[in-house]
Amino acid sequence: MTLDVHIRLAADGDFDAIAAITNHYIRHTAIHFGAEDVPAATLRALWCAHADVYGWLVAERHGEVVGYAKAGEFRTRAAYRWTTETGIYLAPAHRGRGLGAPLYRRLLEVLRAQGFHTAVGGITLPNPASVRLHERLGFVHWGTVAHAGRKFDAWHDVGFWQLMLQPADHAPQPLLSPAAAFAS
Repeated sequence: MTLDVHIRLAADGDFDAIAAITNHYIRHTAIHFGAEDVPAATLRALWCAHADVYGWLVAERHGEVVGYAKAGEFRTRAAYRWTTETGIYLAPAHRGRGLGAPLYRRLLEVLRAQGFHTAVGGITLPNPASVRLHERLGFVHWGTVAHAGRKFDAWHDVGFWQLMLQPADHAPQPLLSPAAAFAS
């Protein structure tokens, strides 16, 4: 794999690194709409609360977590349970090195194996690298919310991209756990 990267399910001990990556984007970009650093314990609690449904994967290089991709709840109503919102973040020093596609692709494979029907990616615009990644992996742009959020004294649009994970006639079944799907 690119640059000797190992992709695996996130574990309890990964959240200091995940928080450091996330907090870079909170502090320095509008890519993440957070206004204050998020503690590792908060991210760990979010992961724990939904670990049986939504997978988080990490890319590890030489024992260091250099990126993560995650799935989460798209909407709360039961009819949405087969749709998931996805996200990916790479440590700044590891962006542009070909790590994002294999990491995100593996997350999408797990989501397919779990039985999710649709994945949705939201992208703060402009973000040409993220748009390219999503479209290279088969996502299709389906809408943009103008001035969706305000950060760093500016309004930012958010575009939404969708990937159908199953055929249109797919009959949904109970979702597998991320661990069971990752192992398959």
